Amino acid sequence: MPPTGSRSSSRSGGLASRLRMGKKSDKAMVKDKNQSSVSQEQQDENSSKTPEPHMCSGHFQADFIELCRRNNVTFVTPIVLRGKPQPLPSQVPEGKPEKGKDKGKAPPQPEPEPEPELTEDGEPFEPPPKTYITKGKFEYFKPTIDVEMDNPDKTDTVSEVYIRGWKIDDTMMHIFRQCWPSMDKLHTINLWHAGLTGSTVSILASFLPVCATLKNLILDGNTVKEENFGELIGEECLVQNVSLRYCSITDKGADSIGTALGSAKKSNTKLLSLNLNGNQITDVGAGHISRGLRMNRNLLCLSMSSNKIGDKGVVKLAEALSRFSLKHEEVVERRRQISEKGSPDRNKSPPLSRRAHSNDRPGSVRSNTQTEKDKSKRDKPSAKKKDAKGKDAKEDDKKGTKGKDDKAGTKKASMAADAGKTAGKSKDRKKKMTPQEQEPTEASEVINPLLEVADYMDGELWVAGNRVLINLNLSRNQVGEEGVQALLKAVQYQTTLTQLESKHSGTGLMRINLQRNPISSDSEALKKLHELMLTKDPFYKPSPTPDAEAA
Repeated sequence: MPPTGSRSSSRSGGLASRLRMGKKSDKAMVKDKNQSSVSQEQQDENSSKTPEPHMCSGHFQADFIELCRRNNVTFVTPIVLRGKPQPLPSQVPEGKPEKGKDKGKAPPQPEPEPEPELTEDGEPFEPPPKTYITKGKFEYFKPTIDVEMDNPDKTDTVSEVYIRGWKIDDTMMHIFRQCWPSMDKLHTINLWHAGLTGSTVSILASFLPVCATLKNLILDGNTVKEENFGELIGEECLVQNVSLRYCSITDKGADSIGTALGSAKKSNTKLLSLNLNGNQITDVGAGHISRGLRMNRNLLCLSMSSNKIGDKGVVKLAEALSRFSLKHEEVVERRRQISEKGSPDRNKSPPLSRRAHSNDRPGSVRSNTQTEKDKSKRDKPSAKKKDAKGKDAKEDDKKGTKGKDDKAGTKKASMAADAGKTAGKSKDRKKKMTPQEQEPTEASEVINPLLEVADYMDGELWVAGNRVLINLNLSRNQVGEEGVQALLKAVQYQTTLTQLESKHSGTGLMRINLQRNPISSDSEALKKLHELMLTKDPFYKPSPTPDAEAA
């Protein structure tokens, strides 16, 4: 039997070790809990912090993928190079062998034809076609973003973007809003049947002024219920060519477009071509467009084929192209601009030197006593001072004339010497100067329509119409005899006006398309219009006369 003291000591040692192990395990559990709580707090803080905005670098593919990831887009639309038909192999005709050559040489032996490859079934193997690429049944219909690049090896040279046949929602348009302005080469955006809505059109219009190189915008086939297409051609927009074909635009959309083209207070100064073919614009909508043409002096080409425009709408268009009377708001704006042009500094406050020294009253109001004192001081100079001043003035005049003559002579001599020295240098500089170093010629300033010369007739002010538009397409409409006569008068007025004025703003219409309209080809007005437009055609060459042929 072991002693009781040894048993008790062993028991106490085991209990102590257990207590120590328990304390260690409790401390470890506390540490694990603290670490887990700290990690959870860090995760919560990271989730609460908003990620830094992505700075687009101009590489469309990399920026687009990153922005789609940040916006939790499930399917990232692939960006592919736009397919082009491969050029056919050039058939170079074999030239005749030159004489004296290849006499001693043996004729080249024809190369043996390679053996055709066979399939497992023993049939000859057909190589894949080279003129086209085959795809799967449903792969062809998957959405893609087709691009064209100036240099296919560099991803930052995307110049054209084509999206066809898939819907662009607000999220995707916001992604494009970040990508496209950073692309320095982008000049064309084509969104065909992209399911645009009023909100997506507004988002697109908000960043168009930031795209410095964008010139062409094609939105064909997008039916928008709000018809807010006028936002795309605002005053700050830099786009030059806009196409809105088959967008179901009615008179409501034509109203917004006409307002954006031009009004009494602002107008678009960048748009050159506007295509509105295949819409539902009637005479009322044509009147809205003509209202924009009254104040617009930049649009060159307007196409409204396949609409519902009749004689009343054409008469409104012809009025805007010939001459028209100013409305009340236009007269008010005309007076305001004339007054600002005549006295540009009238709204400026007077300088501090003209104001009174007193802080109690404004500078324009001064006391009578002060003004009387000033007058008395001015009127009290003595006679002696007057005589002395008169003598000094005469002597100064004599000295001044002599000094001026001497200075003028020395200046002329020095200028002649300098001109002789620099004559040769200037010629050499002109020869060596590149077109970029030469000073740019001053562009002809377009006169505001409201500031042109106006005629007062029957209590109204009449000004000349738009002579900047050179191409008007009204084919496939409902234009009759009345509309053709109105267009004939407008063209005749433009012709006489350009002949009378040496400095005129524009040449007037140079091409009118009236095909497929319900008007007889035997119409005298139509024949006269064709004859008049033929002479205005820049490529027109008159037939030689018999006298010229004889000479």
